[in-house]
Amino acid sequence: MIERKEYLDALKRWRDKRVIKVITGIRRCGKSTLMELFQEELRSSGVTAEQIISINLEDFDCIELRDPVKLHSAIVERASPTGKTYVFLDEIQNVRDFPPMIDSLFLRKNLDLYMTGSNAYMLSGELATHLSGRYVTIDMLPLSFAEYVQWTGNTYDLGRKYREYIETSSFPYVTELDNNRKAIEEYLSGIYHTVVLKDVVGRLKKADPMILESILRFVYSSIGSPISTKKIADTLTSEGRKLDVRTVERYLSAFLDSYIVYQVKRYDIRGKQHLKTLEKYYAVDIGLRFFMLGHQQADIGHLLENVIYLELLRRGYDVFIGKMDEFEIDFVAVDQSGTTYIQVAASVRDEATLRRELRPLQRIDNHYPKMILTLDDDPAADYEGIRRINALEWLLDKH
Repeated sequence: MIERKEYLDALKRWRDKRVIKVITGIRRCGKSTLMELFQEELRSSGVTAEQIISINLEDFDCIELRDPVKLHSAIVERASPTGKTYVFLDEIQNVRDFPPMIDSLFLRKNLDLYMTGSNAYMLSGELATHLSGRYVTIDMLPLSFAEYVQWTGNTYDLGRKYREYIETSSFPYVTELDNNRKAIEEYLSGIYHTVVLKDVVGRLKKADPMILESILRFVYSSIGSPISTKKIADTLTSEGRKLDVRTVERYLSAFLDSYIVYQVKRYDIRGKQHLKTLEKYYAVDIGLRFFMLGHQQADIGHLLENVIYLELLRRGYDVFIGKMDEFEIDFVAVDQSGTTYIQVAASVRDEATLRRELRPLQRIDNHYPKMILTLDDDPAADYEGIRRINALEWLLDKH
C-alpha cells in the first residue's frame, strides 16, 4: 500500500477540529485507502475500534443506509457514549439529500466527521448551501510522479520511469498489475465507464454517451491548447454530430464535476485581470488519455505540461495560463508566498526554442521566481534570473 503522505498529513492536521473533513477526487484515486490509512493512524494513537464508525456507501450491504434518516440513526446509535467517535462515510453522494443529515451529525460535539465524494457538483453545491464555513475539502489526485518513483524503490533511470508513469497510469491500483498492459487497459476502461456512465450521465439525465465520449476525446486530444466550447461544437457538427454550444458547456461542466478533466483559465499579467475565453483543459491521468486515444497525437511537451499542472495542484497552488502582451506563459502559479511563472517544454536544446520559451518570461518585470521545466537531462542553468530545470527532478521536489 502506497502511503499518501501529503494527504495523510492533512487529515492529521484537521483531526479533532470542529470542521467536517471532505476528501474529493475522481473515483479510484485512493480516497478510501486514505481513510483506511488514517483509521490505522487513529488506532495506533490509542483510539479503540468502538470509537471508529466506517461505512462504505458504495457497498450493497449498506444500501439501506443511503436513506439519510437510517444512516443518521445508525451513526447516533453506534457512537461511543464517552469520548470522541470518528465517523467515516465513503462516497457520501450516494445518500440522497445528505447535507441536512450531515449538519445534524455535526451538531454532536462527540463526533469527528470524515467523508469522501466523487462528484464536485453535489459536494460543492449542496455542501456550500447547508454547511458553509463548517467543512474543509482535501482535493485528492492519483499518484504523483514522486509517489510512483517511491513505489519503485529507487530514483534510478528516471526517464524510463516517467514513460511508464504516463503510458500506464497514475491510478494507485495500477501499481499492482505488474505492468500488464492488457490488465491496465481493462482497469482504465472500468474507471472510464464508471465515471462517464455513473457520474456524468447520472448527473445529466438525458445525456448521449456517444456525444459525451466525442467531447471527451476532443478535450483529451487538445490538452495544453486553448479551446472554446464553440470550437468543440463546430468541429463535432462538421463530423456529423449536430451539437450546440450550450450542450457542450453542460457536458464539459459535468466532466469537471467528476474530476476526469481540469480547466485552467487565462490571466492577463499586465492588465491583472482574469480572461473569460480560450481556457485550457488537462486530463486527470495521462494513462486514461492513452486508453481513449491510443499513442497517436501524443505531443511530448503537452503531456509534460499536463503532469506539471497536476503537480502544481498537489503543491497547493492556484494555477492560471498567463497572457503577457502577445505572448503566453504556460503557468502562473499562485500561493500564499507569492507567484511563480513557469514555461514547460520537452526540450530547449535548440537555440531558437530556448529563445522562444525565454521571451515571455523576460517580459515580466517583477522579481517573482521564473523557470523553464524541460525533459533535457542537462545541468540546471540560469538566464538572468530565469532558471532552466530538469522537470523530472523538479517533480521529485529536488529544486
